[in-house]
Amino acid sequence: MGQAYSVTEINQYIKNMFIKDGILSRIYIKGEVSNCKYHTSGHIYFTLKDAQGQLACVMFAGQRKGLTFRLEEGQSVIALGSINVYERDGKYQLYASEIILDGQGILYEKFEKLKKNLEEEGLFDRNHKKTIPSYPKKVGIVTASTGAAIQDIINISKRRNPYVQLILYPALVQGTGAAESVAKGIKILDRMGLDTIIIGRGGGSIEDLWAFNEEIVARSIYHCNTPVISAVGHETDVTISDFVSDLRAPTPSAAAELAVNDYNAFQNTIRDYRHKLSREIQQKLRHYENRVKELKLRLLYASPTFQIRQKRQYLMDTEQKLLLRMNHKIIEKRHLLELFIARLEGLSPLSKLSKGYALIVGENNIPIQSIHNVSKNELLTISLLDGDINTRVEEICEKKRGC
Repeated sequence: MGQAYSVTEINQYIKNMFIKDGILSRIYIKGEVSNCKYHTSGHIYFTLKDAQGQLACVMFAGQRKGLTFRLEEGQSVIALGSINVYERDGKYQLYASEIILDGQGILYEKFEKLKKNLEEEGLFDRNHKKTIPSYPKKVGIVTASTGAAIQDIINISKRRNPYVQLILYPALVQGTGAAESVAKGIKILDRMGLDTIIIGRGGGSIEDLWAFNEEIVARSIYHCNTPVISAVGHETDVTISDFVSDLRAPTPSAAAELAVNDYNAFQNTIRDYRHKLSREIQQKLRHYENRVKELKLRLLYASPTFQIRQKRQYLMDTEQKLLLRMNHKIIEKRHLLELFIARLEGLSPLSKLSKGYALIVGENNIPIQSIHNVSKNELLTISLLDGDINTRVEEICEKKRGC
């Protein structure tokens, strides 16, 4: 009996064989999706099958960023990944890193190649992109004359601003000659002096939208002097024209929103500006009216007539103050004079004389205050209130001794 191996050892051995096989480490497998399950962890478990067989597959959550659509039953897809053994179950399966719908692989490669070339050439350069006019008068449209896209653009444009003129170039947007038709429409509308051009169509598969991935359309957009809005398919659809155009819209309806201004909002804005302008003009007028009044007053104050009037008034006021002060001083001095007069009158000899007293002076005209100031036979003058009496001293008697 030979050596016996465990199940785990066999599974590990087989796994190593798969790992060493370079073909199985990166392989494309085409098949129909079956038993597709989205796990709560974010992983996708499914089976690829054809008429003779099937293969278990898994795409981990970390690889799903490259999946641009939802994987569903019955889809024909091409999956890129590696084949390896799941040791626990002893089964091999495909670990998918990228999944594309069958038939789109070649187109996808062409898309990426053209995108890379045009980007390197500078057709996507932001410095070349033009600004979409805010208030257009004429908007050109390159799309099919029948279909939802043109109807959506017309309806939204008329609702937003019925005064904007829409000019349609009915182009082929799908099938043989579609790219040339779209490019021709862009060139014709560019010569008409329009404000904006919208190019696009409704949704569809990558094959349906392929006209907008053609180089001829990309170069027509790049060389167009009129700002171009690209509106191809739905929001998740991306085409070369989106990268070259001046603005990308997720849908044709959104393109109409971006290209045509809202007339009601425009009127409201104008109304707000009018009110604001009126308020500012009124404020300016009041400011300058006050300024004129201020300058007028300054001019009035500086005028000779006003200055003379002011100086005259000042002189009159000064004169009035001077007169008041003079009168006050006169009254004050007069009162003081009266006090002095009263005091003088109290000291005046005449006041004494009026009371019966007399003033006696000697021959030397000096008042006699004592009997010792006179001598016998001396001539004296006695002054009374109404006149003088001349007399001579006959005898001198002291009060104590008597005569």
